[in-house]
Amino acid sequence: MTFHVLVPDNVNQKAIDILKNADGITVTAPGKMERSDLLDAIGDADAIIIRSGVTADAELLEKATKLKAIARAGVGVDNVDLDVAAQKGIFVMNTPGGNTISTAEHTFGLMIALSRYILQGHQSLVEGRWDRKKYVGVELKGKILGIIGLGRIGQAIATRAQAFDMTVIAYDPYLPPEVAESINVELMPLDDVYAQADYISLHAMVTDETRNMINQESIAKMKDGVRIINAARGALIHSADLAEAIKSGKVAGAALDVYEVEPPPADHPLVGLENVIDTPHLAASTTDAQITVAIEAAELIVDFLIHNKAANVCNPVVLE
Repeated sequence: MTFHVLVPDNVNQKAIDILKNADGITVTAPGKMERSDLLDAIGDADAIIIRSGVTADAELLEKATKLKAIARAGVGVDNVDLDVAAQKGIFVMNTPGGNTISTAEHTFGLMIALSRYILQGHQSLVEGRWDRKKYVGVELKGKILGIIGLGRIGQAIATRAQAFDMTVIAYDPYLPPEVAESINVELMPLDDVYAQADYISLHAMVTDETRNMINQESIAKMKDGVRIINAARGALIHSADLAEAIKSGKVAGAALDVYEVEPPPADHPLVGLENVIDTPHLAASTTDAQITVAIEAAELIVDFLIHNKAANVCNPVVLE
């Protein structure tokens, strides 16, 4: 039996080579496909590899009459309708480890830039000013970092923060306490993290419980002058509430790599706001990470189609 794998987005050539070299697999990899072309082509695919730019919604999945597996070259699968995939018996798999370091380093870069006004200082100098007194920052040493979501990325950030002599606390209701203890992080209730942290870094998934978790009510529980970093998902923050808190001085600043809608609209309340750093979803955008997640996604598909092995399954309903 020969399986057909469709790759409707740009992935590293090493992943395509893995698929092409696997016995029993044929590959169609035209690069970034238009939505209409993808809808036409999906019916012939036994498996697809996607990135964040492809939306595997109900419309697409209904046309995917042969589809058995979706591999996401990356962590987030919010661009896949997991319920519909489960109903149709389609395994959805991701590559959670491939961009851990890339995202952790970007998050830490945002934290440093936010603390030392690096972007603002650069821009002022480019514009002919010498604003040394205006941009007096703060050190990370001795500060408390509160991490919400202590998974792979959160743990990588925790170890880096400790190298900067920060104290790290975290909220993660699903993590065994011994895992946090092994990296010298104290788990505590969410309200305690809000109350104690000088910096809050978000690394949670978007659920009914976490959507808009940074809002007027939660910000009121935080220290005056707290700084907030989000390289996870934009929907974790109620943007208007955070913007007001920054304008009032309650929140000293924020650094954001993700937004509710991407790209964000021109009137987004946190884009262009003073004391806010915005980057265009760059956390996983390193050559190293893109190669790693692409290779891992290709290996997932080969193992699934050829060896009947499923790993990193995100919709376990199909296993029932």
